Amino acid sequence: MGRIAVSAKLITQDQLLEALRAQDHMGKTKRLGDILIELGYISQAQLEWLLRAQATLVERQHQAEAAAQQQTQVEQQKSFAESGSSTMPPGGTPARPAPGPAPASQPTPAAASSPTGERRLDRILAKAFQLHASDVHVHTGLPIQMRVAGRLLTASGAPLEPAQSESLILEILTASERASFTAHNDLDFAYTLAGVGRFRGNVYRQRRGVDAVFRPIPLEPPTLDDLGLPSSLAKLTGYHQGLVLVTGPAGCGKSSTMAALINLINEDRPDHIITVEDPIEFTHRSKTCVVNQRQVRKHTGSFASALRAALREDPDVIAIGELRDLETISLAITAAETGHLVLGTLHTNDAARTINRILDAYPPDQQSQIRAMISESLRAIVSQKLVPTVDGSRRVPALEILLVNIAVSNLIREERVFQLRSVMQTGRNLGMRLFDDSLLELMRAGTISKETARKYCDDPKLFA
Repeated sequence: MGRIAVSAKLITQDQLLEALRAQDHMGKTKRLGDILIELGYISQAQLEWLLRAQATLVERQHQAEAAAQQQTQVEQQKSFAESGSSTMPPGGTPARPAPGPAPASQPTPAAASSPTGERRLDRILAKAFQLHASDVHVHTGLPIQMRVAGRLLTASGAPLEPAQSESLILEILTASERASFTAHNDLDFAYTLAGVGRFRGNVYRQRRGVDAVFRPIPLEPPTLDDLGLPSSLAKLTGYHQGLVLVTGPAGCGKSSTMAALINLINEDRPDHIITVEDPIEFTHRSKTCVVNQRQVRKHTGSFASALRAALREDPDVIAIGELRDLETISLAITAAETGHLVLGTLHTNDAARTINRILDAYPPDQQSQIRAMISESLRAIVSQKLVPTVDGSRRVPALEILLVNIAVSNLIREERVFQLRSVMQTGRNLGMRLFDDSLLELMRAGTISKETARKYCDDPKLFA
């Protein structure tokens, strides 16, 4: 029943685990459904719907098991290999239950569309984790594709008809998400595949039909080592006030890097962390910290409204999914000035461009004041790119790291941002580095080729 509740998005995987731990603590003397109600995760009406769905699914499973016994051992093994699940009916085709009408506020029974609660896209999405794909593409008129090591590869042979594509995508949306997509023709959302991971999804309508792109997100936040990042970045979590920015082009792993930093803080400091995201990507359990995560349009109206509210919610650390407009940038700088550690991301390629992007967001008559504020509140900028390895099997991060000291503050205040590169060159012993330094290190280690280094570098003479 817990799996059905997660699949129908009545509860999250973390909430299910919390309820199961509570049940174990009671010696399994209380039913899971009653515990979920006591914790406030579901209502009595939702429990009744879950019980009906569970009964129907169990009956379907018994029917499937009876049919499976009539198959030969070879056919059973073949069915298991094709479906990837021992609980799927023979032939790999999910049997759809009929759990009865759901409460008006809940997803329709299509949310639990097979004996395992599996949707048709679930196996494709699970395969993305196995292949370490960074994205899954569902496009009308084309086969399903995955981006692996930066290249789009075909994951299935048959092109999708418009009705097929739309059905596959809409099947995994909740009723409220479908309504929002119908109203606006595009939607950002998060999808959890129990026991596998989460996906940041975007569904949109184009001239051929309905398309979607999914980005796999592990269930647990990564570590710096998992991401191939230097352990020296851990010192960025030691700040208790100021602004730390993670920047880079789309798809370079900014969210993963920020999640690793948040996880370090969560493990080391007894603080209050608030994240504002669109949508929530990595989920963080409260460890040493208390962690609250808010999703734009689901838990709050906008980044700006969430930030205004956060200043009254006694946070120590505020993480912002993206500094995308003037109001959000202004509130982030204000929060950093008023004694909070603010982590945020920007779509900029290096430290100098990041500072200029922030300044350019303001009217000219305010830029002098904002320049002074940034010079005092900025603590570090980590810019990153992903570059392919020698064998092309994966991509590794190349970093530019700016640590703000007195010299850097003076350059920002005096409108000499163009001189940051020379300060970063002389500040290598302090932990600063340029992209070219990172590329040179990767090339000397044999991780990337000289041709790749030349392609991504700023100064080709270094790799002549």
